[in-house]
Amino acid sequence: MKPELRHLRYLLAVAEHGNFTRAAEGLRISQPTLSQQVRQLEKILGVQLLDRTGRTVRLTDAGTAYAHYAQRALQDLAAGEQAVLDVQNLSRGHLRLAVTPTFTAYLTGPLVADFYARYPGITLDVREMPQTRIEADLLSDRIDLGIAFMGAHHPGIEATALFTETLSLVVGPYHPDTQRRDPLTITDLRERHLALLSGDFATRQHIDQHLAEHHVQPRIAMEANSINALTEIVTRTPLATVLPDAITRGHPHLAPVPLSPALPSRTVTLLHRESTYQSAAARAFTNRATNWAPAHGFNLC
Repeated sequence: MKPELRHLRYLLAVAEHGNFTRAAEGLRISQPTLSQQVRQLEKILGVQLLDRTGRTVRLTDAGTAYAHYAQRALQDLAAGEQAVLDVQNLSRGHLRLAVTPTFTAYLTGPLVADFYARYPGITLDVREMPQTRIEADLLSDRIDLGIAFMGAHHPGIEATALFTETLSLVVGPYHPDTQRRDPLTITDLRERHLALLSGDFATRQHIDQHLAEHHVQPRIAMEANSINALTEIVTRTPLATVLPDAITRGHPHLAPVPLSPALPSRTVTLLHRESTYQSAAARAFTNRATNWAPAHGFNLC
């Protein structure tokens, strides 16, 4: 006799709950049936998989090793079932998309609206997270696609370039440089008080690297972990900031100030796992994203 899929599910349920009763309730089977099936698996394998001596049921060393492969087998099976169920006409499906926080302010809404208008049967799960977490979640199959920036990616991550994002120094109506037309030099920023995104943003790291290369230590008066908060701060104070041009264009009270040398642009990319099955929904979103960007003035330089 060989292990069956129910054996794997039952073992993993007990390991997750640490208790046969709660696991049985979650599986909607009786506790005696669950216990009998797990013991049957242990008999088939000829090894004890669970330590039942404590108040909490735990995997043994052998159980931990086996559970790793059991989980992988169930994930592979789920991927196979999804491939079978995927409807190629995209009348149904599910897509898990992650974006870095900067894109929430100008890209996520229009791009998702475009996709939804074409494929209303696709359920979208949109999450905002740092780029490092996007790549980790892609590799662990917690998301299907991510929108982030070109760079040194983790092994197993593939990037498709979408468009080039440009950044500018930006001020509000209370800043003395609001009407300025001649460029500020990068060293002039030593005298300007700035409000910037916090250090966990890829945008902030991009700014810091550029300033450091020119030996500029800015005067940071405020930090914010929200684009909306940052634009409100700059609109209502005499502070300057750095924002993507696409965001600045959408705010009538913000004005770009020429800077020399200009802040370096960066490439926006669509990230996915290499050499893995992609659902019809993921393929459709990739196609829409690569065509949507140039059609809406977002070009690749």
